[in-house]
Amino acid sequence: MQTEAALPLHYTQHGAAGEWVLLLHGLFGSGDNLGALAKVLAAEFRVLTIDLRNHGRSPHSSIMNQAAMAADIVALQDKLGIANAHLVGHSLGGKVAMQLALNNAERVGRLVVADIAPVDYAPHHQDIFAGLQAIDLAGLRQRGDADAPLAQFVAELPVRQFLLKSLYRDEAGFHWRFNLPILLASYQELLAAPSGTPFRGPTLFIKGELSNYIVPEYETKTRELFPNFTFKMIAGTGHWLHGEKPLVFNKLVQQFLTS
Repeated sequence: MQTEAALPLHYTQHGAAGEWVLLLHGLFGSGDNLGALAKVLAAEFRVLTIDLRNHGRSPHSSIMNQAAMAADIVALQDKLGIANAHLVGHSLGGKVAMQLALNNAERVGRLVVADIAPVDYAPHHQDIFAGLQAIDLAGLRQRGDADAPLAQFVAELPVRQFLLKSLYRDEAGFHWRFNLPILLASYQELLAAPSGTPFRGPTLFIKGELSNYIVPEYETKTRELFPNFTFKMIAGTGHWLHGEKPLVFNKLVQQFLTS
């Protein structure tokens, strides 16, 4: 597996006092995806919403794997003098949070993993990749023009709206904030299970009831790596549980971090 020096990640701080909480977004996202949670937690914690490498306003790199992304987070902790922090990660961000906890348990207090498990996943973003590649960025006149070609591959409007949030325009034209070629090239590595020494700190897995990212047969592997985990399910939600039922999701996270 390729490694390199850690990248200086872009982040935003919410809250001025209390223990640290680091929020890690999912694939194709950015730190502000968890902004609503950050605002809730900022009353009691110092919270960072972080853009993972090759996402948002963080640097791009040809190296894209969970170990490198976890190392980026540790380097950010070192830069800011954060000896120990609680981690909250959704989807890919959950895998990065798990990888950090399995490699650097002393840097992690409590761990919250939203709708992802510590297992290998089969490829399942092919339609999204095809839709993103179908958009002719050079031919766009306005952001809304990107929706039609994307809709030929991605039927769900909320998913398309989420993806198009990362489309921005400068004097040279339209660009993706995420590094699409590298995400595609590194996709298999992002699907892999995190690995390392079991993390024995308090861990909460939150599942969306309608999502198939966490299923009963994953419990054995989860218990092996995170023996002190608890489990909550949010009814009527899919994979984007923090966006579909933010009040419920935010309350679960807040209660776990303050318990």
